[in-house]
Amino acid sequence: MKQCCRVEVARQPPEVPLLTDERWMRLALEHARRALEHDDVPVGAVLVHGEAVIGAGHNERELRQDPTAHAEMIAIRAGAAALGSWRLLDTVLYITLEPCAQCAGAIVLGRIPRVVFGALDPKAGAAGSVLDVLADPRLNHRPAVTSGVLGEECGDLLREFFRGRRTR
Repeated sequence: MKQCCRVEVARQPPEVPLLTDERWMRLALEHARRALEHDDVPVGAVLVHGEAVIGAGHNERELRQDPTAHAEMIAIRAGAAALGSWRLLDTVLYITLEPCAQCAGAIVLGRIPRVVFGALDPKAGAAGSVLDVLADPRLNHRPAVTSGVLGEECGDLLREFFRGRRTR
């Protein structure tokens, strides 16, 4: 069993209904598809506070020529602006792909209490696949993490994108 799965089970809050997670992940998938319009890797993120989306984004690295323009970073910045605070308390971040080290760091720094992601990233994931920034006991904040929500759909979107790039 992968470490990510073991960590996830221990840290997943039991009171969160899976249907709610699927609802928000479907919205994150819609955002991910928008990245295809400008040939970016199709990753989407939605930051939810209560029942409201306070931040959303999709990868815009190619569009902006900015290595930090990941979906999560865009959603986190928008959420902080919406709340008027860098502390993103009482929020949940939904991401179609396991966050990288940069985004995991921003999640920790923003004190986001819960992260839900779809597909694992075995090459750059920092929530259990390559690193586990979100569970590192040396850090002052460790969000609850749920992985694999609509994981097959999220992974299929990414595989289709990269398959198309390899055949060019």
